[in-house]
Amino acid sequence: MRIEPVVLENRWVRLEPFAPEQKEAVRAAISVDPEAWSIMVSTAYGENFDPWWDGFVERMAAGRDTPYAVRRQSDGRIVGTSSLHDLFPQHRRVELGSTFYHPDARGGAVNPASKRLLLQHAFDSGIVRVEIITDAINARSQAAIARLGAVREAVLRRHKITHTGRVRDTVMFAITDQDWPEVRARLDARLAAFG
Repeated sequence: MRIEPVVLENRWVRLEPFAPEQKEAVRAAISVDPEAWSIMVSTAYGENFDPWWDGFVERMAAGRDTPYAVRRQSDGRIVGTSSLHDLFPQHRRVELGSTFYHPDARGGAVNPASKRLLLQHAFDSGIVRVEIITDAINARSQAAIARLGAVREAVLRRHKITHTGRVRDTVMFAITDQDWPEVRARLDARLAAFG
Protein backbone atom coordinates (compact mmCIF):
# COMPACT_ATOMS: atom_id res chain seq x y z
CA MET A 1 0.00 0.00 0.00
CA ARG A 2 1.00 3.59 -0.58
CA ILE A 3 -0.38 6.97 0.42
CA GLU A 4 -0.29 8.99 -2.77
CA PRO A 5 1.16 12.51 -2.53
CA VAL A 6 -1.79 14.40 -4.00
CA VAL A 7 -3.10 17.91 -3.39
CA LEU A 8 -5.77 18.03 -0.65
CA GLU A 9 -8.02 21.03 -0.32
CA ASN A 10 -10.95 22.48 1.60
CA ARG A 11 -12.21 26.03 2.13
CA TRP A 12 -9.55 26.84 4.76
CA VAL A 13 -6.34 25.18 3.53
CA ARG A 14 -4.69 23.63 0.51
CA LEU A 15 -2.16 20.90 1.29
CA GLU A 16 0.50 20.56 -1.39
CA PRO A 17 3.04 17.70 -1.46
CA PHE A 18 6.56 19.05 -1.11
CA ALA A 19 7.98 20.31 -4.40
CA PRO A 20 11.13 22.34 -5.14
CA GLU A 21 9.21 25.52 -5.93
CA GLN A 22 7.76 25.59 -2.38
CA LYS A 23 11.04 25.26 -0.53
CA GLU A 24 11.67 28.94 0.21
CA ALA A 25 8.05 29.62 1.17
CA VAL A 26 8.15 26.66 3.57
CA ARG A 27 11.45 27.95 4.99
CA ALA A 28 9.88 31.38 5.57
CA ALA A 29 6.88 29.81 7.30
CA ILE A 30 8.62 27.41 9.66
CA SER A 31 12.23 28.55 10.18
CA VAL A 32 10.89 30.80 12.93
CA ASP A 33 10.12 30.58 16.65
CA PRO A 34 13.26 28.85 17.94
CA GLU A 35 11.62 28.38 21.34
CA ALA A 36 8.91 26.16 19.81
CA TRP A 37 11.54 24.14 17.92
CA SER A 38 13.60 23.67 21.09
CA ILE A 39 11.47 20.73 22.29
CA MET A 40 11.07 19.00 18.92
CA VAL A 41 12.85 15.77 18.02
CA SER A 42 14.34 17.39 14.92
CA THR A 43 14.46 21.02 13.87
CA ALA A 44 13.98 22.98 10.66
CA TYR A 45 15.16 26.19 12.26
CA GLY A 46 18.02 28.15 10.70
CA GLU A 47 20.84 26.08 9.22
CA ASN A 48 18.92 22.88 9.98
CA PHE A 49 16.21 23.63 7.42
CA ASP A 50 17.99 22.28 4.33
CA PRO A 51 18.83 18.83 5.81
CA TRP A 52 15.30 18.64 7.27
CA TRP A 53 13.74 19.42 3.86
CA ASP A 54 16.08 17.07 1.97
CA GLY A 55 15.28 14.20 4.34
CA PHE A 56 11.55 14.57 3.77
CA VAL A 57 11.99 14.77 0.00
CA GLU A 58 14.10 11.56 0.03
CA ARG A 59 11.58 9.68 2.17
CA MET A 60 8.72 10.90 -0.03
CA ALA A 61 10.49 9.52 -3.11
CA ALA A 62 10.82 6.19 -1.28
CA GLY A 63 7.09 6.15 -0.43
CA ARG A 64 7.66 6.30 3.34
CA ASP A 65 6.51 9.86 3.99
CA THR A 66 4.00 12.23 2.45
CA PRO A 67 5.00 15.75 3.57
CA TYR A 68 2.75 18.70 2.80
CA ALA A 69 3.15 22.44 2.64
CA VAL A 70 0.05 23.99 4.22
CA ARG A 71 -1.28 26.95 2.23
CA ARG A 72 -3.88 29.14 3.94
CA GLN A 73 -6.74 29.78 1.52
CA SER A 74 -7.63 33.23 2.88
CA ASP A 75 -4.36 34.81 1.72
CA GLY A 76 -2.69 32.10 -0.40
CA ARG A 77 0.35 32.02 1.89
CA ILE A 78 2.20 28.85 2.94
CA VAL A 79 1.93 28.93 6.74
CA GLY A 80 3.34 25.57 7.80
CA THR A 81 3.80 21.87 7.23
CA SER A 82 2.27 18.57 8.24
CA SER A 83 2.73 15.02 7.02
CA LEU A 84 1.68 11.42 6.95
CA HIS A 85 4.92 9.61 7.68
CA ASP A 86 6.52 6.40 8.89
CA LEU A 87 4.08 4.31 6.90
CA PHE A 88 3.90 0.62 7.82
CA PRO A 89 2.06 -0.86 4.80
CA GLN A 90 1.89 -4.39 6.24
CA HIS A 91 0.01 -3.06 9.28
CA ARG A 92 -1.85 -0.28 7.42
CA ARG A 93 -0.56 2.16 10.02
CA VAL A 94 0.85 5.66 9.60
CA GLU A 95 1.83 8.58 11.80
CA LEU A 96 0.38 12.04 11.36
CA GLY A 97 2.93 14.58 12.46
CA SER A 98 5.88 16.80 11.68
CA THR A 99 3.36 19.59 12.04
CA PHE A 100 4.63 23.12 12.52
CA TYR A 101 2.81 26.36 11.84
CA HIS A 102 3.96 29.94 11.70
CA PRO A 103 2.83 31.68 14.91
CA ASP A 104 0.21 33.74 13.04
CA ALA A 105 -1.47 30.53 11.81
CA ARG A 106 -1.88 28.93 15.23
CA GLY A 107 -5.16 28.77 17.09
CA GLY A 108 -7.56 29.15 14.16
CA ALA A 109 -8.95 26.91 11.44
CA VAL A 110 -5.61 25.94 9.85
CA ASN A 111 -4.74 23.01 12.11
CA PRO A 112 -8.17 21.33 12.35
CA ALA A 113 -8.75 21.88 8.61
CA SER A 114 -5.38 20.31 7.80
CA LYS A 115 -5.96 17.37 10.13
CA ARG A 116 -9.42 16.82 8.58
CA LEU A 117 -7.86 16.49 5.12
CA LEU A 118 -4.92 14.34 6.21
CA LEU A 119 -7.04 11.92 8.22
CA GLN A 120 -9.57 11.56 5.38
CA HIS A 121 -6.74 10.89 2.93
CA ALA A 122 -5.17 8.30 5.23
CA PHE A 123 -8.40 6.37 5.81
CA ASP A 124 -9.41 6.62 2.14
CA SER A 125 -6.00 5.09 1.32
CA GLY A 126 -6.77 1.99 3.42
CA ILE A 127 -5.09 2.96 6.69
CA VAL A 128 -6.67 1.40 9.80
CA ARG A 129 -4.66 3.30 12.44
CA VAL A 130 -3.27 6.84 12.48
CA GLU A 131 -0.87 7.56 15.31
CA ILE A 132 -0.19 11.06 16.60
CA ILE A 133 2.63 11.45 19.09
CA THR A 134 4.02 14.37 21.02
CA ASP A 135 6.52 15.22 23.72
CA ALA A 136 5.23 14.62 27.24
CA ILE A 137 6.27 18.17 28.18
CA ASN A 138 4.27 19.71 25.31
CA ALA A 139 0.92 20.36 27.01
CA ARG A 140 -0.30 22.60 24.18
CA SER A 141 0.22 19.87 21.59
CA GLN A 142 -1.43 17.22 23.79
CA ALA A 143 -4.49 19.45 24.25
CA ALA A 144 -4.74 20.06 20.49
CA ILE A 145 -4.51 16.32 19.73
CA ALA A 146 -7.13 15.50 22.36
CA ARG A 147 -9.45 18.17 20.86
CA LEU A 148 -9.29 16.25 17.58
CA GLY A 149 -10.86 13.27 19.32
CA ALA A 150 -7.74 11.11 19.27
CA VAL A 151 -7.51 8.51 22.05
CA ARG A 152 -4.59 8.92 24.46
CA GLU A 153 -3.15 5.42 24.74
CA ALA A 154 0.20 5.50 26.52
CA VAL A 155 3.32 7.30 27.61
CA LEU A 156 6.40 5.78 26.00
CA ARG A 157 9.17 6.38 28.48
CA ARG A 158 12.58 7.59 27.25
CA HIS A 159 11.30 7.07 23.72
CA LYS A 160 13.25 9.57 21.60
CA ILE A 161 16.27 11.81 21.79
CA THR A 162 15.66 15.37 20.66
CA HIS A 163 18.03 17.41 18.51
CA THR A 164 19.24 19.09 21.73
CA GLY A 165 20.19 15.72 23.25
CA ARG A 166 17.31 15.59 25.76
CA VAL A 167 15.83 12.12 26.21
CA ARG A 168 12.09 12.57 25.96
CA ASP A 169 9.01 10.69 27.01
CA THR A 170 6.40 10.49 24.23
CA VAL A 171 2.64 10.60 24.63
CA MET A 172 0.94 8.28 22.12
CA PHE A 173 -2.50 9.07 20.70
CA ALA A 174 -4.32 7.22 17.93
CA ILE A 175 -7.37 7.40 15.72
CA THR A 176 -8.54 4.15 14.16
CA ASP A 177 -10.78 3.59 11.17
CA GLN A 178 -13.50 2.67 13.68
CA ASP A 179 -13.02 6.01 15.49
CA TRP A 180 -12.95 8.03 12.29
CA PRO A 181 -16.70 8.67 11.77
CA GLU A 182 -17.02 10.24 15.24
CA VAL A 183 -13.73 12.16 14.92
CA ARG A 184 -14.74 13.40 11.47
CA ALA A 185 -18.08 14.66 12.81
CA ARG A 186 -16.30 16.50 15.65
CA LEU A 187 -13.86 18.11 13.23
CA ASP A 188 -16.65 19.11 10.87
CA ALA A 189 -18.56 20.73 13.75
CA ARG A 190 -15.44 22.59 14.85
CA LEU A 191 -14.75 23.81 11.36
CA ALA A 192 -18.35 24.93 10.89
CA ALA A 193 -17.78 27.42 13.70
CA PHE A 194 -15.19 29.17 11.52
CA GLY A 195 -17.87 29.90 8.90
